[in-house]
Amino acid sequence: MEITSLTPNEAAQLELGRRLEQVRKSQGLSQEMLAAKAGIGVATLRRIEDGRDAQLSSWLKLLRALDMEAAIDALLPETFRSPMAEVLPRGKRAARRSDASFSWGDEEA
Repeated sequence: MEITSLTPNEAAQLELGRRLEQVRKSQGLSQEMLAAKAGIGVATLRRIEDGRDAQLSSWLKLLRALDMEAAIDALLPETFRSPMAEVLPRGKRAARRSDASFSWGDEEA
């Protein structure tokens, strides 16, 4: 399931919990092993995998324990440039240039 702006928070939490469980299993870790490696309780890990609310600090510990630090940085990059911010200034300049040099071809000389 793709998480979009229209995905309700509860559904997003369920999906993230499901993804966490998949990663844990793909790394051959039991819930007990991952919880110990992350320094959180097994009940906390079960709650997160079940899609119930969790503290950000627990997610950070889990992602680090799974060697997924890049996912932490991707959550909110240090610098962010909107694709629209990249396009609009150039688009406005391009429009001005094209308007200034445009002619219908029937102008008087």
